[in-house]
Amino acid sequence: MPQFSTKRRVQHSAVDMFALVADVEHYPEFVPLCRSLQVRQRTTDGDGREAIVAEMTVAYKLIHETFTSRVTLDRKKLEILVEYLQGPFRKMNNRWRFLPAGEVACDVEFFIVYEFRSRTLGLLMGAMFETAFRRFSVAFERRADQIYGARPA
Repeated sequence: MPQFSTKRRVQHSAVDMFALVADVEHYPEFVPLCRSLQVRQRTTDGDGREAIVAEMTVAYKLIHETFTSRVTLDRKKLEILVEYLQGPFRKMNNRWRFLPAGEVACDVEFFIVYEFRSRTLGLLMGAMFETAFRRFSVAFERRADQIYGARPA
């Protein structure tokens, strides 16, 4: 099953980066391939974790796919878990972790495992996915620089 992981040191706090990634409604403004995102439900559990059910449409050339995920925001652990619910995948889960690295920096860890339902779609999109994931991490870092101000490394 295809998977991708990356770890990047960014010059923003773990709390700020968590907030940026948790702000899913703004993804269409800066996340590559994301054409639209609708939050369908938002709840909070007894431990303070927020769960969002969101529907995202991604597009690449002539391919447009919509999928639904449950996003669990755990502010105490600075962790975001994404569980696939419906759409073109057989399986898709990803995790973000934000690890403080000093006062104004953090390590952002991103991991995803996925498998398309359609072998054809998997062949079409699979080769492009790793490139897209690398572009995602750069897009989030640029967005953080826009919102929180660029800081020298």
